[in-house]
Amino acid sequence: KQLFAPWRMKYIQDTKQNGCIFCDLPKQGPSPESLVLFRGKDAFVILNRYPYISGHLMVVPYMHVGSPLKLPVDVWKGMMELVREAVGAVERVYQPQGFNIGMNVGRPAGAGIDEHVHVHVVPRWNGDTNFIPVLSETRVISEALEDTFRRLLPEFSKLKEGS
Repeated sequence: KQLFAPWRMKYIQDTKQNGCIFCDLPKQGPSPESLVLFRGKDAFVILNRYPYISGHLMVVPYMHVGSPLKLPVDVWKGMMELVREAVGAVERVYQPQGFNIGMNVGRPAGAGIDEHVHVHVVPRWNGDTNFIPVLSETRVISEALEDTFRRLLPEFSKLKEGS
């Protein structure tokens, strides 16, 4: 059983870098390279580089903390408003039938980057899980990240940066 996935090498190399991608990427601003779609006052929106499904994005505070309990209340509220905006943007572009919205706080809870809290916004459709994940524990992503970025950016461009 082999699956050719050359993109995984970039993931392996990225995980060995110093620093925090959630601290570094928003400095680049919105671009297909950074995958940052929008920069708000307290948080930003970024596509998940290793998505569960097309349209999977994250809302991330600029503050480097590993728990929502360490965020000031106004930052938390700002993040939740940005989650709301993100759901609206994904809904307008992809017309999903539902969403998974949540956080994995801590490595045991499944956080890939456990030192910088973030909220996942994952669009869902009836039947979006087929036999491939069940039989081979492999997900099929039907759209390139660059295309997802291109489709979602106009929705986030309507928001006022820094708000």
